[in-house]
Amino acid sequence: MKLNFAGKISKSSMILLIVAALFAVAGAFTSVWRIDLTAPQYPEGMVLYIGGTEGVSGGDEGNDLYKINELNHYVGMAQIHPGDFWEFTVLPILLCAFGVLFLVSALTRSKKMSVASLIAFGIFGVLGFVDFYHWTYVYGHNLSPDAPIKVPGMSYQPPIIGEKQLLSFDALSQPDLGGYFLVVAGLILAFVVVKEIGLLGNKKAAIR
Repeated sequence: MKLNFAGKISKSSMILLIVAALFAVAGAFTSVWRIDLTAPQYPEGMVLYIGGTEGVSGGDEGNDLYKINELNHYVGMAQIHPGDFWEFTVLPILLCAFGVLFLVSALTRSKKMSVASLIAFGIFGVLGFVDFYHWTYVYGHNLSPDAPIKVPGMSYQPPIIGEKQLLSFDALSQPDLGGYFLVVAGLILAFVVVKEIGLLGNKKAAIR
C-alpha cells in the first residue's frame, strides 16, 4: 500500500476539518473533565469541573469547590484554587489555536498540514493526560502532617478516568461536554488523514 502525503484533500474532507475546528473551539469554552464525589453524608453529591473559561470550578454555583476544599483540609490535602494552575489559563487559548490550525488546513486543503495537525493534536492529548495525572498525584499524595484525620498508608488521588473509593467517598472521573467535543474533533481529524493518505485503500480522485 502506497501512502500519499502530497496534494490536496477532497472537498468533503475540507468540510470535515471545518467541523473539527468548530468542536475544538467549543471545547475551549466548556468544561473538558469532571470528577463526581458522592458519600453517605453527601447524598446530593459534589462535582469538580476542570477546563473551560473558569479553569477549575465546582457545581452548585461554586459551592461544591468550597466543600471539597473543606474536606481536603481534614485529610491534609492542599486547597484547590483556579489561579494555581497555569495550564487552565493556557488551555482555552491552545484549543482556539488548534481550531485555527484545523481551519487553515481545511481552507488550504493541505494534506501535509492535516497530517501535522493530527500529530500535534495527538501529542497535546497525551501531554494533557500526563499533566492531569501529575496534578492528581501531587494533590492526593502530598498530605500535610498536621491533618486532623490521618490514615496510615492512605492517599487520596482520584482516578484519571473511572471510579475509585476514597474512604467513604466514591470518586468518578470522566470527560465532560468539552472533553467529548475534543474526542469528536480528534476522531474527525484522524478519519480525514487516514482517508486522504490512502490507508483506507484506493479512493476516487479528490474533487477539485
